[in-house]
Amino acid sequence: MKTERLDLRLMDNMELMREFPDKHFDLAIVDPPYGIGVAKNGTVGSQPKPGHKRNGVGAPCKKFKPVKWDREIPQDFYFDELFRVSKNQVIWGGNYFNLPPTQGIVIWDKVNDGTDFADCELGWTSFDRAARIFRFRWNGMLQGDMANKEDRIHPTQKPVALYRWIFANYAKPGMRVLDTHLGSGSIAIAAHYAGVHLTACEIDPDYFAAACERIRRETMQEDMFQPPPPTLREVELPLDPSRL
Repeated sequence: MKTERLDLRLMDNMELMREFPDKHFDLAIVDPPYGIGVAKNGTVGSQPKPGHKRNGVGAPCKKFKPVKWDREIPQDFYFDELFRVSKNQVIWGGNYFNLPPTQGIVIWDKVNDGTDFADCELGWTSFDRAARIFRFRWNGMLQGDMANKEDRIHPTQKPVALYRWIFANYAKPGMRVLDTHLGSGSIAIAAHYAGVHLTACEIDPDYFAAACERIRRETMQEDMFQPPPPTLREVELPLDPSRL
């Protein structure tokens, strides 16, 4: 899937990164496997521990296609290549990986206290800034923005609102951004609204197809209200040939 600002590919992330020169991307925002076996049997969620609430306040566990990719974390050569092609990085699950110390941690508070799931996720960043917290509920049927509730299509899906917050605080319009694990496509929807140029890949064909369909659906409404690009005849050409 390719648009003016989105270049989304079904391919291996190492092959994708090899295409680009050093520091080609202004920013990489990635969500690699944490190695914790999410949805290994096609189910995200479990029976609650004693005294805890079930995920989604009584909602049944969400079922997805069984996956194998979340059993091991990426090897060092992945991070070496990631740092080669990008100037700055935001790496979700940074507490699971062998990364250098940083003070610029970002914390996604899921506002799901009392369940048998983690209260938050940590993102390692290359930015020399104070640690920041983004609070957005992500607990089964309950989400931080129920008026614009997202359809969960991926076992490790993150909300669009989280990526919009990252773009607002760590990027600028026109920047070149890399994502090596497209997943549900949330980052692409946020990138569309933030005005950045996103290059991303996904290795699973089923999830890639589902993400592309979701991205088309979620960005179509805004595009309907934008004027169409000018045709060649509508473009005012300069009279001075030297300006061509």
